[in-house]
Amino acid sequence: MMTHPDLMLTLAGDRHRDLVDEADRWRLLARARDARRARRPGRVTTAQRRPTGNLASCEPSAAVPAR
Repeated sequence: MMTHPDLMLTLAGDRHRDLVDEADRWRLLARARDARRARRPGRVTTAQRRPTGNLASCEPSAAVPAR
């Protein structure tokens, strides 16, 4: 049985659109999951995990102008 080339092109296009839609759904679910995790109380963000530098002055009066 011979299939018409337009039919094969239509089937391939449909399959491609299905794969793109499925990938979009997965990305949307992943973003929603990440956003939900970020909203949890007590969650430490990436910025909070970074170590602070040791360039800060040890004196509490370092920013006070001289009298």
